[in-house]
Amino acid sequence: MPRRKAQEKRASNENISQASSAPAGILRVGPAGWSYPDWAGYVYPSRRAKGFHEATYLAEFFDTIEINTSFYQPLRPEHAAQWIERVAANPRFVFTAKLWQRFTHDIRSITSDSATAEEREVRVGFDVLRAANKLGAVLLQFPFSFHRTAETVAYLSSVLKRFADYPLVVEVRHASWDSPETLELLRTSGVSFCNIDQPIIGRSLGPSAQATSAVGYVRLHGRRYDTWFSDDAAIPAHERYNYLYSAEELAPWATRVRKVTERAREMFVVTNNHFQGKSVVNALQLIHILKGTKVRVPEPLRRQYPQLEEIANSPPAEPMLFPIGGGKDARK
Repeated sequence: MPRRKAQEKRASNENISQASSAPAGILRVGPAGWSYPDWAGYVYPSRRAKGFHEATYLAEFFDTIEINTSFYQPLRPEHAAQWIERVAANPRFVFTAKLWQRFTHDIRSITSDSATAEEREVRVGFDVLRAANKLGAVLLQFPFSFHRTAETVAYLSSVLKRFADYPLVVEVRHASWDSPETLELLRTSGVSFCNIDQPIIGRSLGPSAQATSAVGYVRLHGRRYDTWFSDDAAIPAHERYNYLYSAEELAPWATRVRKVTERAREMFVVTNNHFQGKSVVNALQLIHILKGTKVRVPEPLRRQYPQLEEIANSPPAEPMLFPIGGGKDARK
């Protein structure tokens, strides 16, 4: 082969190699929330040492947690400041947080007299996180009943403008939002589309791999078809999220995450199937799949879910002759 052609081929191969190894967007995977009574003995030790805090503990294993208390009431600034301190040992750690449901579940909120005061309440907590560079995204979680109409599009546009200075992510669950117009609205607003996994019932929004801003976002809710829309008072609320994804079910989502990550500067993957720590199990498995490395596993969790042994980066602290729980899988 002539020398010049050999050089061109070598340069071409180097370019291919550089392209394949080019750094993708920052990937953070973690659970939604941390304050669950049923996590005792599953995710957290049954007996906690003095000064134990859930966020500090989880930050040893994850680079993000989605704050869900801010959905029910505005985040108090003193709590935000405390949580920043709690995760300080992990410099890669960034929170995401849900917007107060007042702005996502009541379309009268933008026009109400109290809207400005309520916005200030929301901002005061979020701004503490943002000032510390610990606010990766603000999630606007709309309910299934929020269908795409002229009125709801106008409302959504108004909310996006109101909070436009934050890195916003919109989660919609009804298939009427599956349209080019929706994606265009988010792109022009600099807002991210939340790709979700949920039980597909009726006109539920299906899986996707959309990236409409510099922030990519995926949320996995589990697939409890029997309890997702149930209004049976006899069924505990946690059963809606009592689901453990199998490795086969996670694989297509790993592919979607990689696709979104190629187009996003920062990528967040949040597992919301939280009952008895199943979200933590699946988050660890996704990190293993996506990063191709073994992971740290909380000791209580590896006893409840022995399948984590194959991805754990260290042996258990104590021999597990009789694993507790026997690998629980909540698909009933």
